[in-house]
Amino acid sequence: MTVTSLVDFGHFSPITEVCMWFKNLQLYRFTRPFEHSADALEKMLETVLFTPCGSQDMSKFGWVSPLGKGTQALVHEAAGQLLLCARKEEKMLPSTVVKDALQDKVEALEAEQGRALKKKEKEGLKDEILMNLLPRAFTRHSQTFLWLNPADGYIAVDAGSAKKADDLLALLRKSIGSLPVVPVALKNPPEITMTEWLNEGNLPAAFTLEDEAELRSAMEHGGIIRCKQQDLMSDEIKNHLANDKLVTKLALNWGETLSFVLGDDLSIKRLKFSEELREQNDDVTSEDPAARLDADFALVTAELSQFIPALFAALGGEEQSI
Repeated sequence: MTVTSLVDFGHFSPITEVCMWFKNLQLYRFTRPFEHSADALEKMLETVLFTPCGSQDMSKFGWVSPLGKGTQALVHEAAGQLLLCARKEEKMLPSTVVKDALQDKVEALEAEQGRALKKKEKEGLKDEILMNLLPRAFTRHSQTFLWLNPADGYIAVDAGSAKKADDLLALLRKSIGSLPVVPVALKNPPEITMTEWLNEGNLPAAFTLEDEAELRSAMEHGGIIRCKQQDLMSDEIKNHLANDKLVTKLALNWGETLSFVLGDDLSIKRLKFSEELREQNDDVTSEDPAARLDADFALVTAELSQFIPALFAALGGEEQSI
């Protein structure tokens, strides 16, 4: 889950909203048991705490409390599940601003010196301009949650892209020394299984189709079909599949508690929990955000701990490592 904000020149705006209902899942499998306790992990994360950008920093990335403002613990544990949160701050300098400033500087110096500046001189001027602009640059903040499930042997990152998830895993690896994880690998490619589901109309138990899909041609440079609010069992869709299209994204529902879009890279996006599930913690006081997040985290991970193995099984099972 990522929260972004754009800050005016010279101002800092911390992220205050914390929500524990994951929106995306990038899944990774441990290749050997994760044996760090919550207390040991806490001490290791303290070596890479988040600190805001200084005047000459382009970005900063580090750990913050997953329970939000006013709390100190960097690791939250519930029923053996561990929750971490990393925050990133990035300076945003529009390329047009830098380009225009550089052009003005180059033209002025060339006129003054009566010669064309060399490439290396222009690069030096650009670096100087960047350093001058950084203290007044716009700043973007984001925070991303990471869930460790040691008992079941996997990590889930609430990120919309594999790149963002990999950056977070790299931060964790830097903090603890090593992190033996790999992306989850299935016996069968997800696009083949999802295509069979639409062709045969026979989904595994507890899974139902929703009304959105992406179909891509199996041929190089082939076409892409994206459909929403569409009957995915219609003849129109079957005709596309018959003409060398494969299902690369598919909107699904599981057990009437979760809806999501499954990608051919096994990414889970636009994850939504049913109102019935979300209402189970309505009796937890809203005056204590940390208590509510703790209750939501326990509820969410309990549900996802059932859903994820069911999804892997529905897709034909994981490929066993040698």
